[in-house]
Parts: sequence; C-alpha cells; structure tokens
Amino acid sequence: MTIAKTAASGGPGLHPEVLAFTSSLALDKALLTEDLVGSIAHLTMLSRTRLIPSEDARAIREQLVAIWKAAQAGTLVLAEEEDVHMAVEAELTRVLGERAGLLHTARSRNDQVALDLRLHVREKVAEALGVLATLLDALAARAEAERDTLIPSYTHRQRAQPISLAYLLCGYGAMFTRDVDALGFVLEQVASLPLGVGAIGGTSLPIDREVTRELLRFPRVTMNGLDTVGDRDFAMDFAYAAMRSLLHASRVATDFYDFASPEFGFVKLDGEIACGSSMMPQKRNPDVFELIRGKSGRAVGNLNTLAVLVKGLPGGYSRDLQEDRQVLLETGPLLTSVLSMLNLALGKVYFDKERCFAAVESDYMQATDVAEALAMKGIPFRTAYKATGALVRACQERGLPLAKVTLELAQSVDPRFDAEVLKSADPRRAVERKANAGGTGPASVEKQIAGLKSHAARAREMAAAVPRLGAIFDSLQEAAL
Repeated sequence: MTIAKTAASGGPGLHPEVLAFTSSLALDKALLTEDLVGSIAHLTMLSRTRLIPSEDARAIREQLVAIWKAAQAGTLVLAEEEDVHMAVEAELTRVLGERAGLLHTARSRNDQVALDLRLHVREKVAEALGVLATLLDALAARAEAERDTLIPSYTHRQRAQPISLAYLLCGYGAMFTRDVDALGFVLEQVASLPLGVGAIGGTSLPIDREVTRELLRFPRVTMNGLDTVGDRDFAMDFAYAAMRSLLHASRVATDFYDFASPEFGFVKLDGEIACGSSMMPQKRNPDVFELIRGKSGRAVGNLNTLAVLVKGLPGGYSRDLQEDRQVLLETGPLLTSVLSMLNLALGKVYFDKERCFAAVESDYMQATDVAEALAMKGIPFRTAYKATGALVRACQERGLPLAKVTLELAQSVDPRFDAEVLKSADPRRAVERKANAGGTGPASVEKQIAGLKSHAARAREMAAAVPRLGAIFDSLQEAAL
C-alpha cells in the first residue's frame, strides 16, 4: 500500500485515494483569509494568557502575515492537505518546525471551521448589503423619473388596473427591502464567537474567549460547545436570505422578459444587454433576464442541500458537514453577481411610454374605479360592481374602450352613472384617485420612494458596521502579544 503522508497524529498517513476523497482544500482555499485572521487572533489570546511564549507567538504571527502577503501577491503555494487549515499548519511547520504546533493549542479544527464560516458569512452579508443599497437607490431614482408613465398591472397575467411605472418599480423595491431585513437577521445569527469550544466540550487549558471575541469583534461568545461545532443554522439562514432575494430578482426578470416581447412591446433593451441569435439576425434576446431567472434555481438548490445535509445528524460535529463548503462558498458571489447584473440591466431598459399608455387606455382596467365612484354616491358596492360590469360589456360590444365611454351610453345601461362618475374612467384619474397608503396614487408613491431610499441608507449603515476582515487583519498585526 502506498502511504500518502504522515498523519497529524504521527501515525501512517492516508491512502492517496482516501485523501483525495476527503479533502476539501480545492474549495476551502477560499477561506484562507478567514483562517489567517482567526489564527492570528487565537495566537494573540494564547500569548496574552501565557499559554505559549510571546517570542514564539511573534515568530508564528510573522509567518501567518507572510502567508497572507504571499496570497495577496498570488505567489502562495499550499501543500496538498485535507483542508486549508492543515495546509496553513503545514506551511508554518515547513518554516518554523515543531514550534508551529503551538498555534493549535486549545483549538480544534471543529471550532476553527465554525469560526471561518461565520467570518465568511459576515463578510459576504456586508457585500450583499452594499449591492442591495445600490439597487434600492437605483429603483428609487428610476421611480422618481417615471412618476407620469402609466402601465397596466396584472393579476393572473391578465390586465388588472392602471398603475404608474413608479409604483411598479416601488413594488420591486419593496421586495428587496425585505431582503435587507433578512440579511440583518443573518448578521445577528453570526454574532457569536465559536472559537474556544474546542472539538466539542471546551478545553482544560485556561484560555480567555473574551480576548478572542474582542479581537475578532464579535458581540458575544457561543453558549455550548456541543451545539457550536455542529451548528449550521447561520449558514442556512444566509442561504435562505440569498435564495429569497434571488427569487425576487427572478420575478422582476420575468416581468422584463415579458415586457420586451413583441406581444407586450413595453420596453426596448439597450444593445449592451440584448443578446443576438446564432441563426436569426433579427433577434434581440433578453438573455440577461433569462439567466437571472435561471441562476435563482441554484440558490434554491443551495438551501435545499444544506437542509438535507444537517437532517438526521447527531449532536456535535460530523464530517458530513464538510459538504457545506461548496454551496455556502457559492452563495455570496451568486447573490451579489445576480443583484449587480439586475441593477445594470434595469438601467439599460427603456420604456415605450406611448405603447404602455395605449395598453392602459384601450382596455377596461378602470372598471373598479368607476364602480368605486358609484359607491361613493351611496350605492352598495356589489350593486355598483354589477352596473359597471354591464357598462363594460356594452363598451366591448361596441369596441369602445372604457376611457371613451359617453354619458349617453352609460346612462342607457344605468341612469345612476353621471359625468362625475365617468371621470374615473380616465386612466390618469384612476391612478390619482388611489391615494391610500400603499396605493398607486402620487402621494403614496412618494412615500414609497422615500421608503426605498431609507432602506438603502439602512443597508449601507449595516454594511459599514460589519467588521471587515482586512481591517481586523491590520489591527491584529499591531496587537500586543
């Protein structure tokens, strides 16, 4: 039998095929930054508690910093190990020999992984919040510019009521404001420092978790080691928040996919985002919106993978949890790339205002407004509803849009119709009349735009409050040992 290498315990190493099967190095190289930051913080705590000599701590820190700089320069070559944590330890050992092992005092890979993943999620949430803030500001600005553009709204994908385009854009923004809240919840879930619980039950060595907590800027420490090393709730929370946000992006993309079709004809796509056909030269395809919609499925799969992964696991750590790497490491970049592309694409879409208004004016979407205007005269709404339905049928028989109905025709259907009631058949008037909170009326839309801006500002504040890895690393280089 071929021996791959010496195991960490000092015994025979893993068979090469077993090592290849069990290794996560190819994936968790992406956690190198998190691993180095966590290691320096742990090292600092060990030195301050006199668990390792300060001279050795300085030597180890110097090499951890050297690894960081080599990684930044693109010159770092890590040994083929089971994971990035062992690869870093192997590099330290290559340079420092036996004393490199001091770094692993009072630490298990179980709590080390738990820390790295939380640091990763915290960083990616901050990035996503910044992208969401940009998207919300863009939607608010576009809504301000489209206050007077009217467009049909849809239920069951049938024309429903006239709305302003600003209202539609605010509706999209409302979904993304909830994503800001969801990511805020994720930040709360990763706010506990896991490092210091060891493999499962803590350590007999006199460590000080509060030192590490302060260095890594966590608000608190985890409560129970057995729970800590097997906990992936925070990962599922992040995957859920990302999935939900991408489902929102998918819904927006589907609208624009439809709007760009000749059957709707509401928008034109800038050549910078419209893709051509390999065979049909006349085609301008909404590939960007199709791919946004398609990529949302990956986010659904990521959450499902994590949920199935933890289902049925016993308490504590199991190696099954290594399979969280691929989906968790993909989640952040997938979320930010899709939201960034949606923002870019929406800025390259131009509405045909005349076509949109023609779709509104040529239909019967103001029927509810006419019925409500009748109800305002003291007529029971269900009676007004039936009378307006009869009026719509009379207009349809004559090929007459509701906006063009005459008083004579209306009163021939029901004498209770008058000129004032029929004013509500004007699409613009129909939009203006919906003044209630949450409606498409101008005053309501202004409040909604302000709400988008407020959430964008909040997202930026939340992102700015997240301790970033680069800043923590800089502070750790100067921290007293």
